[in-house]
Amino acid sequence: MPEINIYELQDLALSARKQILRMSTNGGCFTGASLSCADLMVYLYASGILNISPENVRSPERDRVFLSKGHDVPALYAILAELGYFPKERLKYHLKAQDHIYWHPNTQLPGVEFHSGSLGHLPSVALGVALDLNLKKKSNKVIVIVGDGELNEGSVWETLLVAQALKIKNYIMVVDRNWFQANMKTEDLVPLEPLEEKFKAFGCDVHRVNGHNFQALHQTFTALDYTLPQPHVVICDTIRGKGVKSIEERADRWFCNFTPEEVEMLIQELHGYTSTSLNTEGMVVR
Repeated sequence: MPEINIYELQDLALSARKQILRMSTNGGCFTGASLSCADLMVYLYASGILNISPENVRSPERDRVFLSKGHDVPALYAILAELGYFPKERLKYHLKAQDHIYWHPNTQLPGVEFHSGSLGHLPSVALGVALDLNLKKKSNKVIVIVGDGELNEGSVWETLLVAQALKIKNYIMVVDRNWFQANMKTEDLVPLEPLEEKFKAFGCDVHRVNGHNFQALHQTFTALDYTLPQPHVVICDTIRGKGVKSIEERADRWFCNFTPEEVEMLIQELHGYTSTSLNTEGMVVR
């Protein structure tokens, strides 16, 4: 198992959350959902578990990450900027005409694999890429991040049926399970549980993990067995608004448009409330 430095990942997650909050003004963004998947984004892009970096964004040998829940793009833009895919200064032009940083992923930004927004579309796009790589005898990993509310889309399940039938083993669906769909709790709208059993019934190799615990994420992703002739699903239990206590688990904090003064207050709150709940033992995990 490759080692990770949890202190570095925590610091990066804190910086990413600050960037998300700064994009939550002058037009706003989907703040709550972006904060829920920030730790997951940091882990995937910065832990070394994937062959992906600013230097190989066009390399055919790179692993791919597709953000299907496109409204979470502030988390994606934040981590890409923090890691040097493009200058952090560009984030200040969020929703401005002079840049391509908008409410959903834009392939004009380095590191963005595909544009998204309409939920349920990218699982099949990512599967097509995984199938193409399989046909070329490549082993690149293809990850697609979906929201839990997105699982109401039939295309998600159709994709898994095809992935299982074709025995696509380099395809990983990651679910940001923050228990909210837009401005309602998922279980009050279209109940999703028991999710593990549903994914298993569709022929998937299924894992469930605390999506805010870097050690647990590392243990889960490094344990995935890519020799299994089936797609993989990792359900990450997360908290909407994670890191900013005053907006955590609030249905009305899906989309936020704060004043600049409110943003600064929330950043101060963020600094006083640790972004990741972890066992502090063994901060370098092997």
